[in-house]
Amino acid sequence: MNNKYLYSAVFAVAIAAGTYFAIGRNSTPGGTGFDLAAQAQSAEEVDTSSIEEMSLGDENAPVTVIEYASFTCPHCANFHATAFKKLKENYIDTGKVHFIYREIYFDKPGLWAGMVARCAGPMRYFGISDAIYTEQSEWLASRELAGIHGDLRKLALKSGLDGDQVDACLADADKAQAMYALFLKNAEADDISSTPSFIIDGEKYTNMAYEKFAEILDAKLAE
Repeated sequence: MNNKYLYSAVFAVAIAAGTYFAIGRNSTPGGTGFDLAAQAQSAEEVDTSSIEEMSLGDENAPVTVIEYASFTCPHCANFHATAFKKLKENYIDTGKVHFIYREIYFDKPGLWAGMVARCAGPMRYFGISDAIYTEQSEWLASRELAGIHGDLRKLALKSGLDGDQVDACLADADKAQAMYALFLKNAEADDISSTPSFIIDGEKYTNMAYEKFAEILDAKLAE
């Protein structure tokens, strides 16, 4: 599947899930008209080497888990409020699992949230991500792009980021383009079309409860 068809597939999923926000044109990422469709067309030509992989746990852990998730996905928010906390305590913090988190952008608010999460660097990424998920219903409440953009900025300020810093992050067109291109490349490579999805030691799984997740991890650890 090439990037053009992948884009169409994941966007269809977003519409079905009710997380679609209208795409405008000819604007910076910090505005409400960042054109995702245009970015998808040029993704293969974008240098994505500046975008850091966000991960937790021992890189040499016996099992690697990659989560693909969207900050606008309610199922992803629920996963992080429930199963993920147990996974972190029992598998990631204990050195059994190396956890990698990869952002999916079904819509502009999801991309903006990713830019906010990355604004303070990798050391604060997961803390800010947790706040984004915890307050997901609040910053998405207006259903209007301008309102969502403003509420995400307020969340960032409440998380301790400086106003000028947040504004600069949200207006960074080059970074937004690289983030979006990397999303398309990763999602195509792992055949991702819904969130949350997981790659556990090379095998793909869809959303599941903690008990099922633990069962799979225990079986991998026993191999």
